[in-house]
Amino acid sequence: QLQLVESGGGLVQPGGSLRLSCAASGFSLDYYAIGWFRQAPGKEREGVSWISSSGANTNYARSVKGRFTISRDNAKNTVYLQMNSLKAEDTAVYHCAADSSYWLLVTDPTREFDYWGQGTQVTVSS
Repeated sequence: QLQLVESGGGLVQPGGSLRLSCAASGFSLDYYAIGWFRQAPGKEREGVSWISSSGANTNYARSVKGRFTISRDNAKNTVYLQMNSLKAEDTAVYHCAADSSYWLLVTDPTREFDYWGQGTQVTVSS
């Protein structure tokens, strides 16, 4: 079965950290750009961070820049999102997406991408 599976979410206090993982099953991520997206209740899907297939290019939403770091390990077929200094407003379901187009991942968060994970809940609360 071809799928992306996210893990690593949970409940954390403000100021805390989490590392999300996005693992591919049944296919190789080597040739795909990856994006992390989040959606909070009542809000639109928001792009958070993106990484090109080689890892040479990364981008971050203004709201997370300086706090989140995206990385990939193609040998493990996995992409990571290290989230530090978490805030209550980071609370959302986080999804990863894979697409052959880095540009489309960055510019069109509502698009139907090649692969989309089921999501992992991140809750930041004291």
